[in-house]
Amino acid sequence: MKNHILLFAIYFAFQFTNAQSECGNVEHALQKYMEGSSYNKPEMLLSAFTENATLYLTGKGGFKLYSPKEYVAFFKNAEKGKFNGREAKVLAIEVVKDIATAKVEIAGPARKWVYIDLFLLKKIENTWKIISKTATRIDD
Repeated sequence: MKNHILLFAIYFAFQFTNAQSECGNVEHALQKYMEGSSYNKPEMLLSAFTENATLYLTGKGGFKLYSPKEYVAFFKNAEKGKFNGREAKVLAIEVVKDIATAKVEIAGPARKWVYIDLFLLKKIENTWKIISKTATRIDD
């Protein structure tokens, strides 16, 4: 009986450690997005996404679907590597095997605007990538 309890405890500890490790790997992918968009690093930002990722965003022209390349183009005229005022923090991550969801808060210059971004991520060839993103503004 003691052996069964010990085996169960070891199995549970391994599963918990593995889940924490995967959350860290997902957060690493999100960091590429957050740093790339906050410091105008287009290559880093683009590397956070799969090539065919879908970004569903609402802007001046209404609700629209963007590709990662179109989204990265929003930052093309900014000084590369300079902080643009976008502050980002991860609010939640949930991993289920090779898929994950994440919730990130993005606030811009001095919190005059605040968005919540929701992400879908997929583990592809041992690397987590964003496959979809949507956002909504919550400060108004």
